[in-house]
Amino acid sequence: EYATDKFIPLIIVCASGGARMQEGSLSLMQMAKISSALYDYQSNKKLLYVSILTSPTTGGVTASFGMLGDIIIAEPNSYIAFAGKRVIEQTLNKTIPEGSQASEYLF
Repeated sequence: EYATDKFIPLIIVCASGGARMQEGSLSLMQMAKISSALYDYQSNKKLLYVSILTSPTTGGVTASFGMLGDIIIAEPNSYIAFAGKRVIEQTLNKTIPEGSQASEYLF
């Protein structure tokens, strides 16, 4: 909101292992609030949003503001995923390649 008000570039460094169940709806609501603020920020096409992904960046952060940057930068070999390898393999009933959730594989 500050960057929107001042018309300055925005850099967010993302690092998240995902929302813990203990925080529940509170943590989910914070991601929605950040995404809403980013929508307002990005509605001004002259403003630049840079997202820096560190290891790990997983869960809702990946699904929301982590991947909304005009420029997305990731640490080398960082773990970036929405869901963990075990969850994906159980859901798809397939083995996913080793390293498929590393930043080099995604970008």
